[in-house]
Amino acid sequence: MPLFTTSLRQSKRPEWKRNLLVLWFGTFMAGIGSSCVAPFIALFIDQLGSFSNSENAFWSGLALSAPFLTKAVISPFWGHLSDRYGRKPMLIRASLGMALVMAATALVGNVYELIGLRLLLGVFNGFVSTANALIAIQVPRNQSGQSLGTLATGNVSGTLIGPLVGGTIADFVGYRYTFFMTGICLFISFLLVVFFVHEHFTPVIQRKDQPSANFFKVLPNRRIILGMFLTTMIIQASNNSIEPILSLYVRQLMNGAGHVALAAGVIEAINGIATLFAAPFFGRLGDRWGTHWILLSGLIFSMLVFIPMAFVQNIWELGALRLLIGVSDAALIPSVQTILAKNSPHKMMGEVFSWNQSFQAVGNVVGPQIGSSVTEFAGYRGVFLSTSLLVLINFLAVFKNTKSLHQRSKK
Repeated sequence: MPLFTTSLRQSKRPEWKRNLLVLWFGTFMAGIGSSCVAPFIALFIDQLGSFSNSENAFWSGLALSAPFLTKAVISPFWGHLSDRYGRKPMLIRASLGMALVMAATALVGNVYELIGLRLLLGVFNGFVSTANALIAIQVPRNQSGQSLGTLATGNVSGTLIGPLVGGTIADFVGYRYTFFMTGICLFISFLLVVFFVHEHFTPVIQRKDQPSANFFKVLPNRRIILGMFLTTMIIQASNNSIEPILSLYVRQLMNGAGHVALAAGVIEAINGIATLFAAPFFGRLGDRWGTHWILLSGLIFSMLVFIPMAFVQNIWELGALRLLIGVSDAALIPSVQTILAKNSPHKMMGEVFSWNQSFQAVGNVVGPQIGSSVTEFAGYRGVFLSTSLLVLINFLAVFKNTKSLHQRSKK
């Protein structure tokens, strides 16, 4: 930690690069905070009362989805405040709020308190979208793809290792310490933002005789931006539609023998590893050739990879295809964020990214419901085919909504 802070003080990098370094760590910790409880939440709930299997499943599902529900509702409000008062105050609010809520979760006495604090966690969320907005404003436009792609790897990395970190801490020192230690790490992010993130913010002052404008009515490049919101939602829904059945599909491929849980964990994580390494590359490529082409290519590639997943015969084939999905993911969300950054005015950047996070949260909630519903009548393999169809719909929508970008790239 002292070495990290000393290097920041002595660094001769441009201010936006120093901010990128700090915010990468912050988004990394936010990713861990959002995913570290997944491996043991059901076991923790068992300690909070006497529940049947169905009751435990209900409370576990609610606990995991609760932050996304409140985040979807509250994110635009925080985005509006960030455009009015600055992005750094919102980063401070998010990191400190999440740190306190995570630490407090270690002290819950019943499942109702747990659900309440999980809902509150979603209220204080918004670190990732605000970090994207701040970097998008500060970075030179011709480097925005690479920079936002690099920033995206922070959250991906945290989400990737979060279950491993959470499960390990829970096994060795107990479930409650996992919440407490995650809170400490988020508090470190808070301190780094306070002392090392710099923002030269000029608030937009609205005239008293001018009525408060509806965000969507005054939004420039409305078709492109709204199209990216929907694209984000469908990307998240597509990726999460297979979450409810992935471990069950692995068990089916292994015929119920061997280390099923370990194999499922590896299959779950392997796409994140590919995304981590590929995202900056696609960002640079998008800055050079056009980010919308990277996004469209990523959607086509994703659709072509989901289809054979329905026909694999062993976990090695599934693992290889999951690795390729990670490559396509590296071309999707960072590309959406870059298109938003390049087509949004600075004075609305915070609200734009917060609305995008709201749509992302909706996709996180809707995706598993789609997968569960399809499983009822089409089985596990049918989920992958329906997901490929969802990606195709997304591709056609993106192609239509980015026509103006195609025309610009030809000039």
